[in-house]
Amino acid sequence: MRRAVFDTNVIVSGFLSPDGPPGRIVEWLRAGTIQAVLDDRIAAEYAEVLARPRLGLPAAEVRVVLAAIGDAAFRIEAAAEHQAPRLPDRDDAPFLECALAAGVPLVTGNLRHYPKAAAGEVSVMTPARYVAALGRGRR
Repeated sequence: MRRAVFDTNVIVSGFLSPDGPPGRIVEWLRAGTIQAVLDDRIAAEYAEVLARPRLGLPAAEVRVVLAAIGDAAFRIEAAAEHQAPRLPDRDDAPFLECALAAGVPLVTGNLRHYPKAAAGEVSVMTPARYVAALGRGRR
């Protein structure tokens, strides 16, 4: 489970709350301990959201983290058969589509954005659950 799709809210939360599970995930992504599964849509969203002035994130640190994620990422193209049906917000589709195409978990702070009916076989989990599961796998 070292590979996963990480919703943008997890990455943002990792910057805003570095001591919590999202912070650990961002730290692991930066160190290459885990690997983000993403496509061009997700990479673009990370860059756009993390650069928002209202978040006040340190630009140099954002660049370092985005470079680390990009360098180590498992890049994927979600094909038509991986299109996410019936999501409350269609903007969340790239995350579910990539998780489905790669057969990896989707880690998000907004579980309600990925109802079971839409997620299907994809394991959708919170950052805390992902960190705990990864921690158990390291023993």
